Amino acid sequence: MAATTTLQVRFRTIDGLRIRYADSGTSQKPTVVLTSPWPESVYAFAPMWASLAEHAHLLAIDLPGFGASERRADLLSPRAMGEFLAQLIAEADLGTPHIVAPDVGTAAALFAAAAHPERIASVVVGTGGAAVPIQLGEPLASWVLDPDLGKYRKMDPHVIVGTAVDTIAGGIPDDIRADYLACYEGDRFAESMRYVRRYPEELPVLAGLLPQITVPVTIINGRHDRVVPLSNAEFLDQRLPTSRLVIIDAGHFVWEEEPAKYASAVLDSINGNWP
Repeated sequence: MAATTTLQVRFRTIDGLRIRYADSGTSQKPTVVLTSPWPESVYAFAPMWASLAEHAHLLAIDLPGFGASERRADLLSPRAMGEFLAQLIAEADLGTPHIVAPDVGTAAALFAAAAHPERIASVVVGTGGAAVPIQLGEPLASWVLDPDLGKYRKMDPHVIVGTAVDTIAGGIPDDIRADYLACYEGDRFAESMRYVRRYPEELPVLAGLLPQITVPVTIINGRHDRVVPLSNAEFLDQRLPTSRLVIIDAGHFVWEEEPAKYASAVLDSINGNWP
């Protein structure tokens, strides 16, 4: 099955790194920045791209070290990635955008909101590790906590990534699956693991910052997410001053399993349509 999408990727330099991105090409406001889930890429947003682009200017990026973007070792942690997001907003002259940062983007976007609230209109997160103590299912728990990173370098990254994305209910187009596999070839998957392996150190820091975050936060999670259990979303919702929790009847890859519902929750967030 082939992908039918208006999402077209390009590259540009941000913070000295070659970053892959997609831009909806419209001047319509508001601006929404979407960050790639893991182990996927900007193409994860293909199913909802057209519907979101009707209402906002979209800029989707592969985070450094993820998707097809260049990595830099010092950015492979949530807190540092939060600073990268703030730098992106400034360098790309995005004004005060809304940030949609599922999965590994969750902690980064919240760190950014804590440190630079004046740069961000709202945040949409979820399906990302957040709870302290850590509450993750497999295989993510092992990726975060296994003391032996070396053994993952010996594994075929195609098998690891393919096994993960093959759990997506309803499947994904062949060309998008091929992109996910290509993005993490060689050492790219094992190196990207360094980011989540900072969770034990950085999630407790983030937990301490949550009550101080003034930016409105929408947390979207799949009800049946076995990789990042719903308790992570509930942890955030209980501690953030201005938040709402949207639970969708889906698994971990909720943006691809239920794109219409996910897009609706995003639009509600950026329009301030909170119940």
